[in-house]
Amino acid sequence: MSEEIRNFDAYNPTHIVFGKNRLAELENLIPQDKKVLLLYGGGSVKKFGTLDKVKKALANHQGEVGEFGGIEANPTYETLIQAVDLVKKENYDFLLAVGGGSVIDGTKFVAAAAVFDGDPIHIFGNGIGEKKPITKALPFGTVLTLPATGSEMNSGGVVTFVEKKAKLSFGSAYTFPVFSILEPEITYTLPKRQVANGVADAFVHIMEQYMTYPVGAMIQDRFAEGLLMTLIEIGPKLMAEETPDYNLRANFMWAATNALNGTLSKGVPQDWASHGLGHEITALYGIDHARTLAIVLPSLLEVRKAEKHDKLVQYAERVWGLTGSDDEKIQQAIEKTRAFFESLEIGTSFQAYDLGEEVVEELVAQLEKHGLTSISERGDQTLEISREIYTRAL
Repeated sequence: MSEEIRNFDAYNPTHIVFGKNRLAELENLIPQDKKVLLLYGGGSVKKFGTLDKVKKALANHQGEVGEFGGIEANPTYETLIQAVDLVKKENYDFLLAVGGGSVIDGTKFVAAAAVFDGDPIHIFGNGIGEKKPITKALPFGTVLTLPATGSEMNSGGVVTFVEKKAKLSFGSAYTFPVFSILEPEITYTLPKRQVANGVADAFVHIMEQYMTYPVGAMIQDRFAEGLLMTLIEIGPKLMAEETPDYNLRANFMWAATNALNGTLSKGVPQDWASHGLGHEITALYGIDHARTLAIVLPSLLEVRKAEKHDKLVQYAERVWGLTGSDDEKIQQAIEKTRAFFESLEIGTSFQAYDLGEEVVEELVAQLEKHGLTSISERGDQTLEISREIYTRAL
């Protein structure tokens, strides 16, 4: 296997509008002739006034502005199809996501599905339907309320199918946001649980692109390590805040965006097995996405120590500053990773969520059902290895 940086293309058209009081600029970011649909989730954007601020910023917009609320924390196909029908019926031609990664992911799907040729179920594949490419999408922007997924600056998304008990990803060059407003002060009203989830989610996104095997990608490695060190530094500080600190929130927001905006993945192998295993936990048991990753990642690193040896040593030395034999450094790094999640008050075992050994075979069956039988950066993580990871996480 090649140990060289792979060829890559880099493309990211999203206009990032970052900093204080940027929401007021919204009216200049959406063409005046567009009929705009605001998409959002539960009650928090209403409760804390973010939706009102968005409406105020669009008060002078010449086109009609409508609303679609109720997008879930794990956006469901069943709900999003209702939004698709509304867009088609009312001829909306610009979408604005006001929320975190779930709302943004859902909006990406709506943007593509509303103009998709044929049944939009085919956007997914993975046993749900025959996969067909996205060739166009409605333009959309985002107002980020919860840093976590990087969805505000990438073209991918994840949608949950309730009846089929599946959580599937999609993406295309057509589903980048036109713009994203990142105003750190919007995060001040977030519950600590959501802040912790955001930090953990961003951390594992970085690890999926970094914790593989070396290919001499010095830029990507150092960028990833810097982001990991930043999250390790600010995570506990965010949890200990009594009054929100602007710089902490700003660094949190920008770290989460950079964790998955495409920069770290260029020219390097990627894993994504933690996400594959984690998605099944969310689909079956409803545990927060970030918390499923915290359950899976430390156990995965234990089981896959040999395959990830070189990168684990590099991670131990550069990110955690550890010394000793390779085996000692690796073990300490895994323990520190687990302890970091625990410092965010996130449980790292099934037991922490009142689940026992009964989950293992149920989850493995789901992996098999969705074709996740040869995953990881080398495609060598079999169902048996995944079973061992789930078992170690009990």
